[in-house]
Amino acid sequence: MRFEPGQLIVHRNVRRGRIGWVRTARVVSDEPRGLLLWIDRGSAVANEVADDGRGMRAMPFAEWTRRSYRLLPGRWSGPPVLKFLPSGAAHSVWWFRDEAGVFANWYVNLEEPGVRWDDGLLAGIDMVDQDLDVVVRPDLSWQWKDEEEFVERLAFPDHYWVRDAEEVRAEGKRVIALAEAGAFPFDGTWCDFVPDPGWHPPAALPDGWDRPPVER
Repeated sequence: MRFEPGQLIVHRNVRRGRIGWVRTARVVSDEPRGLLLWIDRGSAVANEVADDGRGMRAMPFAEWTRRSYRLLPGRWSGPPVLKFLPSGAAHSVWWFRDEAGVFANWYVNLEEPGVRWDDGLLAGIDMVDQDLDVVVRPDLSWQWKDEEEFVERLAFPDHYWVRDAEEVRAEGKRVIALAEAGAFPFDGTWCDFVPDPGWHPPAALPDGWDRPPVER
């Protein structure tokens, strides 16, 4: 299944069969090496919150496991972000920008490979965010991110969605090696990307955005 340039899709994070967040995105390109997405400031999104309105990161994970949840629609409030999902890889790479729109850093999101779907009215890609991340600076120095959250959640195997912590770390190390070598995608590719001026951030989530996740 291939997506068309300019197509509006939803990029979704799935946690044990439950949607964790949804982001509307424009397809920049879809080719054998991977899928490139653009999320503009103000794009419609949704995030899972507990029954008291707090997000998962606002409380200990032990408390989160005892709460009920709902998906809260909103808007992408940060600077625009470009996302590259390499075909079959257990990570994606994001290009973050500063408030002036200038490239700031890469963000390696460790995740299970995405599963695509298209129901005829809407298409999307579902993945499982594995929480541990790597920040890569323009000078190719790097650091792990969210290690404490990762370790905290591993202590709850009956509730956590990460199956193999060592494999997650190994994937991070594989991508770190690419970054240290300045290899694609850390070679300057897409750092000066300019979106199509006709792409306007969707103000509302499209119908079907909350359809059940694809079975893995």
